[in-house]
Amino acid sequence: MLSLLLIALAAVWLLGTWLRIYRLARFYQIEEYMSRRFFLWLRRAPRYLLPRRALAAWFLGSAIAVVLGEAPNGAFSHLIMLVATLFAVSPEQEQEIKKPLVRTGRVKRMMAAAAICAALAGVASFVLAINVIEELKLLRISPIAIATSGFFLFLLAPIWLTLGNLIMQPFESYQRQRYLSRARSVLNATKPRIIGITGSYGKTTTKDFLRDIMSLRYRAYATPKSYNTLMGISLAINRDLVDDYRTEYFISEMGAYVPGEIDRICQLTPPDIAIVTEIGPQHLERFGSLENVMRAKYEIIKNLKDDGVGVFNWDNTFIREMIAMSHPETRLSVSRELDLDEARRENLTWIATDIEESLDGLRFTVANVASGEQAQLSTPVIGEHNVTNLLLCVAVAFHEGIPLRDIAIRIGALKPAESRLARQRTASGITIINDAYSANPKGIVSALKVLGMYKDGKRLLITPGMIELGDLQEEENRKLGVLACEYATDIILIGREQTEPVFEGIRSTGYDMARVQVYETLAESVAWYRQNLRANDTVLFLNDLPDTY
Repeated sequence: MLSLLLIALAAVWLLGTWLRIYRLARFYQIEEYMSRRFFLWLRRAPRYLLPRRALAAWFLGSAIAVVLGEAPNGAFSHLIMLVATLFAVSPEQEQEIKKPLVRTGRVKRMMAAAAICAALAGVASFVLAINVIEELKLLRISPIAIATSGFFLFLLAPIWLTLGNLIMQPFESYQRQRYLSRARSVLNATKPRIIGITGSYGKTTTKDFLRDIMSLRYRAYATPKSYNTLMGISLAINRDLVDDYRTEYFISEMGAYVPGEIDRICQLTPPDIAIVTEIGPQHLERFGSLENVMRAKYEIIKNLKDDGVGVFNWDNTFIREMIAMSHPETRLSVSRELDLDEARRENLTWIATDIEESLDGLRFTVANVASGEQAQLSTPVIGEHNVTNLLLCVAVAFHEGIPLRDIAIRIGALKPAESRLARQRTASGITIINDAYSANPKGIVSALKVLGMYKDGKRLLITPGMIELGDLQEEENRKLGVLACEYATDIILIGREQTEPVFEGIRSTGYDMARVQVYETLAESVAWYRQNLRANDTVLFLNDLPDTY
């Protein structure tokens, strides 16, 4: 009887460990299977690093087992410990799941390897515990010993997950090379002209705009959503371009979290045309400095052939340094800050002047600096930063043979990219401005100005602040708080600790703090606006953090 109870106790701890591995795999996947970033997240998430329920149940169960350990209550102490263990390993309620685990082949293999590691370690520790107990004739504490071994097995679930990932690395590398080889073969067979787009922000929006404009004359394909990693781009190629010999332009968004990442993407998709949108503090904590960000983004220009085309946002100081590096020979640069005379002196290619923004969208004049050709552009797209994105598209499309008048017509029908200043009106008459994909110090200015254009009713800002800005994060979030007070009548901050600098920025302005709410989840914020906003009110969702924040 006692032996069966001990086996059951050990089995429950092992099953609980497997369940914990499964739950943690979601965060490992969000951190792109990078162990270092996964453990950095764990340091910020004590409820996952040391589950309080498991600790309390193990401690209380052990204490009761000590009291009841003597015969005739031996079996009862085992049962008490078993019940405590069942409580310890039962999963705690998740606050909010924005991005569920995607059950890819890779994550399944990693979890299987992790489960085997945990099982081997569990069996070894349980057998060792029993042998020590029998050797020392301390059978009365056997449930405590088994529970303690199980508890540490449970706590070490992040280690088993990391080991599972490490064990599978050779196989995953082999699979990755097969997948990349296939994608390379597809491109070699279909031979599209490749346009690469990179930058700290603005990549996806520019990619979508450019695809729609190029489709006027050519068959253009753009990588979907934010597929901007090496494997994401290869997935798009293998899935969508196989045997498609009609595609004339392949537009590839290229993201980077570490130096060398864009280099590797360019080996797969060597660009004929490279666009650099912005250099800023987005993901600064990963790169360490803006100079490192610039060097990482410049990799797309370095990979251009001599007859390639570089397209640059002249208004960014760091990108001006790229232009000065004199590669490639054909360099197109755009600005929305200079007039025509200044642009001629700086040898620019395209400029935007007379910029106007209203709730109907953007209006501005675009001019070719060399020829003087001009066009009035009008688009329902909002956000002044999008003028730069559109100028970059104009430069490429015109260079590739599309007349300016045709480009202007197509721009008039563009729509914003998903979750990037996209607007909709609810059945109750509330305007929703969805800018939740990401936030950066430049983009938030445009987004808040759009919010401020709504003069009727309340203007509610819902934001968790900005992340991954390194040493600038606290300062930039404080600026966000100050700026928000100029445009929002009401503010909801998501995550008390995360948004503390935003809160301090708001308080420093003398803003009515009764109009500031702080909640822990997005769901609570949505519930507040649904209860408190009425027809003609407006709400701006500015940024949405991943589950690891």
